[in-house]
Amino acid sequence: MTLILYTTGKCNLNCDYCGGSFPPKLVPWEVEYSLDKLIDFTKGVKELVIAFYGGEPLLNLGFIMKVMDSIPASKYVIQTNGILVRELPVEYWKKFDTVLISIDGPEWLTDRHRGRGVYRTVIGNVKWLREVGVKADIVARMTVTEDSDIYRDVTHLLDLNLFDHVHWQLNFIWSEDWKDVRKWVEESYKPGLRKLIKLWIDEMRRGRILGIAPFQGILKRMKIGGPCPPCGSGFDSFAILTNGKVVACPIAVCEEWAFLGNLGNVKLRSLINRKCMIGEPCINCEYFRICGGRCLYTYKERLWGDEGFKLTCEVTKYLIDLVYDVEPIIEVEGLINEVLYPPFNNTIEISP
Repeated sequence: MTLILYTTGKCNLNCDYCGGSFPPKLVPWEVEYSLDKLIDFTKGVKELVIAFYGGEPLLNLGFIMKVMDSIPASKYVIQTNGILVRELPVEYWKKFDTVLISIDGPEWLTDRHRGRGVYRTVIGNVKWLREVGVKADIVARMTVTEDSDIYRDVTHLLDLNLFDHVHWQLNFIWSEDWKDVRKWVEESYKPGLRKLIKLWIDEMRRGRILGIAPFQGILKRMKIGGPCPPCGSGFDSFAILTNGKVVACPIAVCEEWAFLGNLGNVKLRSLINRKCMIGEPCINCEYFRICGGRCLYTYKERLWGDEGFKLTCEVTKYLIDLVYDVEPIIEVEGLINEVLYPPFNNTIEISP
């Protein structure tokens, strides 16, 4: 069971694909419920994963430390933009199992979308985490836009030898800024994926497993399955907003379909293994066992309409087919068990 805790709706950056902070009326910038309510909410849940989220979660260090001191979760996770890393004491960083840090690729690309100087600050802070002995799985979490080149950007981050894994999310449905998304998919994204998976296999044959999370996550679903949707939203992953609202999906902060109750009138154990919220046309698709519906929010909201929904499906199927094609090679290499990822629901969404 994964519980995603908003520490604040405020962010210290204003990335162009995100827009920065949530309006305080939607996600207050301070936690408005008592820690006792949170402790009571989690009672009776075994193998609890707690993930800190925002806004920028490190803007509320006190809440993070109180939760980690008070709730003995089996795993701790954080998604951060990486700017305020050194503000949290080292002893807390050493308790984390996964640290997801937002960075999009080379310096010019990251700074173009996230702000001047962000890249160097983030890289410096990741180096610091390594220097002070943090053993967590550090994941570079990319947002992919029309000026991204998936091969160039992923390999750049891997070559830094700082990140254990690289994951990306396509900035589909969120932005109207795409000039020609179809052209980008055909001329950039698909060819880049082919090059990237070839590199993945070539390096594997040399004995080196590149931590490319979407490839590994899809392969894991092929071999042993997984929740629906892959992130587990509304099934075995839930979020609590700073006002105490419990929602199925961490980005659905005001959508009625995601609202499950409030702290004080619902218990986490009562939500375990709810029915999957994904329906047609996904559940009868031949790719559904692997795709799992991809993203609950995308499925429910369809901000780009039916055509945008179909395009998202197309690129997901393309990626799955690439992994299908190389699965026999990995079997021959005898590295399946070493490649499967993630080891638990660490908020990697699997399918970009």
